[in-house]
Amino acid sequence: MLSILAFGMVATFMTLIMTKRLSAMIALIIVPTAFALIAGFSAGLGDMMLAGIRDIAPTGVMLLFAILYFGIMIDAGLFDPLTRKVVELAHGDPLRITMGSAILGLIVALDGDGTTTYMITLSALLPLYRHMKMDVRVLTCILIMAVAAMNLVPWGGPTSRAAIALGVDPRALFLSLIPPVLTTVCWVLFTAWMLGRAERKRLGITERVAMPLPGQLDLSTPDSDGTPSTRRPRLYWFNAALTAVLMGILLFGDVPLQVLFMVAFAIAAMVNYPQVEMQRQRVAAHASNALATAGLVFAAGIFTGVLSGTKMVDAMANTVTGIIPDALGPYMAPITALVSIPFTVLISNDAFYFGMLPVLSHSAEYYGITTMEIARASLVGQQIHLLSPLVASTYLLVATAGVELGDHQRFTMKWALGACAVFMITCLLLGLFPWYA
Repeated sequence: MLSILAFGMVATFMTLIMTKRLSAMIALIIVPTAFALIAGFSAGLGDMMLAGIRDIAPTGVMLLFAILYFGIMIDAGLFDPLTRKVVELAHGDPLRITMGSAILGLIVALDGDGTTTYMITLSALLPLYRHMKMDVRVLTCILIMAVAAMNLVPWGGPTSRAAIALGVDPRALFLSLIPPVLTTVCWVLFTAWMLGRAERKRLGITERVAMPLPGQLDLSTPDSDGTPSTRRPRLYWFNAALTAVLMGILLFGDVPLQVLFMVAFAIAAMVNYPQVEMQRQRVAAHASNALATAGLVFAAGIFTGVLSGTKMVDAMANTVTGIIPDALGPYMAPITALVSIPFTVLISNDAFYFGMLPVLSHSAEYYGITTMEIARASLVGQQIHLLSPLVASTYLLVATAGVELGDHQRFTMKWALGACAVFMITCLLLGLFPWYA
């Protein structure tokens, strides 16, 4: 009976999310509460929820201040010189344009936010593509793949969701995934190179001859809120050094991520915007994104707390383990990786990581596969996840570029599947998760 209720809870959660009857945050709170009461766990329900919230609280704080920090960097214009340089070096040759698009997209996507990346890169590159009469689907393909590759940073959504759902350290998870992320970045660059060559051929450009742009072409990068006064060009090197130190400590230091981003945000805000009112304005400009993400994380703590406290996840794991033939049990890691490819397109990340992944992980434990290995395998599908019609930022990308969603999906699908294959093969070759346990 507990297993039936558990699967019913997951199915209800997924249905409400997919049909947009409830937002992910509301569903993560209401659904587990209702099913825990039905299962007769009213007495200890509060303690279960608090335990789940305590477990994910550090991740929620880290995400909140990471978003605010990168928001400050974007407002201050940290990426502006790079944007202008890429456009300056790229225009006139489709191959250089596509390669520049990939490099710019990969760097800007370090903030882990697809919406911000699309706003910055499209404002700089879309006029260039239209002037050159290049296929805009090439740009949308490159940008969405760049965001997918860089979205695995610890402050990005997928890595934090996998870490929260399975109770692993998001920094340790990310550090172990650096090699497959780098090979996937190489695949993104290869894709840009192939598409650039194809555009060269289609447009009949055989030599790398720079073609001057018309004087009225605006290649500037607007502020996030449209006010130019937030730019701080004189502090560019300070901001670049601060970000470099932040990344260095993140990768090689031993400072908790929560403290690291809180201190970095405070320094960035104080130096770039010394007036208290401007600091308030910058925080307010990014508050909606930061609070929505942090709120989702804390709501997920209730879901995972109820799932664990009621032992529903154990009941589901026993059921799934009983269904999987013994011959396939040792292959749970690659099965998880392959399952993540279609399911992160068909359902939301919340439904997959908080609904399905704990079941797969507990089933894999019976065969000696660790939660960290399953967490790594579950991220294979993220290279194609952004093609899902459930991802809001994708609509911003195609709408701004003037591309139909279906055309974008068909054009990008084979390259995104290639990225999934590269990511998975790298993980298997390096033993990040086993083919057979």
